[in-house]
Amino acid sequence: MEISVGHTPDSDDAFMFYGMFTGKVPSPDFKVNHVIEDIEKLNRKATNPQLDVTAVSVHACAYIPGYTILRSGGSFGIGYGPIVTAKQQMTIDEIKKCKIAIPGKMTSAFLLLQLMIGKFDYVEMNFSDIPEAIKNGKVDVGLVIHETQLSYEQEGNIKILDVGEWWDKKTNGLPVPLGINVMKTDLGMETICKFDKHLQASIEFGLENIEDALEYAMQYSRGKPRDLIEKFVKMYVNEVTVNMGDSGEESIRKLFEMAKEKNLIPDFEISIATK
Repeated sequence: MEISVGHTPDSDDAFMFYGMFTGKVPSPDFKVNHVIEDIEKLNRKATNPQLDVTAVSVHACAYIPGYTILRSGGSFGIGYGPIVTAKQQMTIDEIKKCKIAIPGKMTSAFLLLQLMIGKFDYVEMNFSDIPEAIKNGKVDVGLVIHETQLSYEQEGNIKILDVGEWWDKKTNGLPVPLGINVMKTDLGMETICKFDKHLQASIEFGLENIEDALEYAMQYSRGKPRDLIEKFVKMYVNEVTVNMGDSGEESIRKLFEMAKEKNLIPDFEISIATK
């Protein structure tokens, strides 16, 4: 079966798909054509289902009823996650008076920050442009994701809020639900579970061959040094990535429960692949 698979130009996604896309983890069931897009573009594309499988933000699942969440391939922070940065310390009240640069309205980081501090004024921009925008004074505050969580100090910025830490305390240690992979529901649960297992095997292969997988992932490093990329990959390709398990599923359901209570997302039925 030929399927289209969308993922981001990010090193953690590349690491996960290393085995699959290089043919080192073959499947008798699937021939994969991969499409690479920024996460917010993939989120928007999923609202009008085009790709058979795609990486999306967990937040986006509230707007993509045609997809089922896979149990493997998720990006979950373990006590860490998105951060808010600026050039100087601010109180939450001061932060809320600023226009905050965000990496997209459908990103999980945006939803999490709204849960943390309430609604706020924002401007959307590519996540990789946010640190520079703060440095140059285009915005005062930025919501930072991906490897820029680790490099913000190099741009002369400081961390003023830790969203991942807030979630960890708020939920008594549930993983921070950030990104996941989804598959078209109409392909049927049997096919979905087969692909889920294939993706899981690819992730496990990467973890078993970490140096080779990291080398492959470096093509999406955006000029960042290998040690930073390795640290980032090891943060977001973890045991919950291999299989979300009960804790990952609970964290996703908790996010949506909290968001619905605050009317931040529409009411919808979540679909998760069977175990």
